[in-house]
Amino acid sequence: MNGNPGLAGTHALVLTGGPLPRKLGRLPEGDMVIAADRGIDNARQLGIRVDLLVGDLDSASDGSEAFARSVQRHPADKDQTDLELALAAALEAKVQSVTVVGTMAGRVDHAVGNLLLLAADRWQALRIDARIDSARVWVVRDRAVVGGSPDDLVSLIAVGGPATGVSTSGLAWPLDNARLESGPGLGLSNRMTSPTAELSVKQGVLLVIAPGHDTD
Repeated sequence: MNGNPGLAGTHALVLTGGPLPRKLGRLPEGDMVIAADRGIDNARQLGIRVDLLVGDLDSASDGSEAFARSVQRHPADKDQTDLELALAAALEAKVQSVTVVGTMAGRVDHAVGNLLLLAADRWQALRIDARIDSARVWVVRDRAVVGGSPDDLVSLIAVGGPATGVSTSGLAWPLDNARLESGPGLGLSNRMTSPTAELSVKQGVLLVIAPGHDTD
């Protein structure tokens, strides 16, 4: 099987490779489910049916292609990561938003690289959030509503340069038209005061991270 499964919808669920994510909780429904290489094995363990498998398939288990409706196989000597290929497939399918499912276990360079990748300009047409084990991540380019519970920790991290005009509500230490530099910790370890918090940024990109409650 080759090519795009031809599914249209508003939301895609993208499962990355690496070890099986832990303490994910309930995942959102996806109009389209994309597995990035070994993500097909994680999908099978999570009981999620995969519409499209993409990657060089160097880490997917033997025979895993049979568990995807469609497969886009790429050469091993490629310039893009498997997650990039999965996000590109989501763009091609014209979805509007994506939830990426991954883990901080395994290789640290992969985990950090994946988080930074989500904030790349190439994906600005997509609204992206992620479930990284028990943590939740939102890529904010304009506005976002973050769900959680009072006293949940939330960190705002500027990536790719400063984020300006940052304003928040529903957080213990609100920001009003603030400037967050890429690096310093002004936005780290804020705390929610209600079940939702609202954030906006005039210029730049924020990774908003709720680290979850995984203490194992």
